[in-house]
Amino acid sequence: MPALDDIVVIDLTRILTGPFCTMMLADFGAQVIKVEPPGGDDTRKWGPPFINGESAYFLSVNRNKQSIVLNLKDPNDREIFKQMVIEADVVVENFRPGTMDGWGMGYADLSRLNPRLIMASISGFGATGPSRDLPGYDVVAQAMSGLMSVTGDGEHPTKAGFSVGDIGAGMWAAYGVMVALHARQRTGRGQWVDTSLYEALISWQTYQAGNYFANGEDPKALGSAHPNIAPYQAVKAQDGYFVLACGNDKLWDKMVAACAIPFGHDQKYRTNPDRVVNREELIGRLEKEVFSAKSVGEWIALLHEVGVPSAPIQSFSQVFKDPQVHHREMVKEMEHPVAGGIRTLGIPVKLSDTPGAVATPPPTLDQHRNEILRRFGSGT
Repeated sequence: MPALDDIVVIDLTRILTGPFCTMMLADFGAQVIKVEPPGGDDTRKWGPPFINGESAYFLSVNRNKQSIVLNLKDPNDREIFKQMVIEADVVVENFRPGTMDGWGMGYADLSRLNPRLIMASISGFGATGPSRDLPGYDVVAQAMSGLMSVTGDGEHPTKAGFSVGDIGAGMWAAYGVMVALHARQRTGRGQWVDTSLYEALISWQTYQAGNYFANGEDPKALGSAHPNIAPYQAVKAQDGYFVLACGNDKLWDKMVAACAIPFGHDQKYRTNPDRVVNREELIGRLEKEVFSAKSVGEWIALLHEVGVPSAPIQSFSQVFKDPQVHHREMVKEMEHPVAGGIRTLGIPVKLSDTPGAVATPPPTLDQHRNEILRRFGSGT
């Protein structure tokens, strides 16, 4: 039996952050009912690309869910929603703060209907504070959280290539839901889970924040380099770039010996702090005097032989040909009623006794209406 088989989630979310959260719960068996407004989640129309008219974006984060259309501004549909709430365990929403309260469906209202209910709210900046009403967009969170100040080459502001603010907040919300479900086993009561894109990215600053707290200096954008370790970045070989990760002095010494680095024992490169201070000069010499002599493949083979972490910089087409990706089942195939055969990403957490599953394709709009209404006593 799936780990969350007995948990019913009402999913009011749209776009990315909320659907990612509820997909995480659905993957482990939670019964997720996606309540969509008339016309559906906006991402149903986001594209190209489309697969037989179905948005690839929408398909990427809505598997294992059911769909019903409800207009929460309509009194009749609100009553259907409230009946669902009475029997649900979790409600997840990502409207602007205050929207649900304005509809008479905030946490205080819904918890009166169901004191065991857990409600998770995801917004741009959180439900309280001076910035709570600012719109919650991933690129805004990346800019304001400091992420864009340490990403890229330092000259051109650069965001991450994935929507890490949206996805991070969705993950924290799912984590909060699971913590609240555990607490409910002891207390018998639900609670409100409140998180945001802004806080998700700030929480991921970790050592960069630690560096700032220690010296009061703003971290700098270092491209692929690490502020505290060297060499730990992309380096140029004869035919392209590869990543090198000498995380300690022992690995540096191994690399020096394996690659016959003539200056490897110079005092200014002997310890990691020395290499960090002299990073720019060190990388320049490595690329010009050492790595330019062989191809990426040759260097990686040599470094792997002696246990020095290194890797090619793979494109998506290369990633999805990687035998490790397929061994770990990180690509799954399924049949969609409209799109036909589709591929989706697998589940990154493997449980030995109650594993997750990619069980059902993303729903078509309002696909499960009759089934859901019968279940919650509203007829057809």
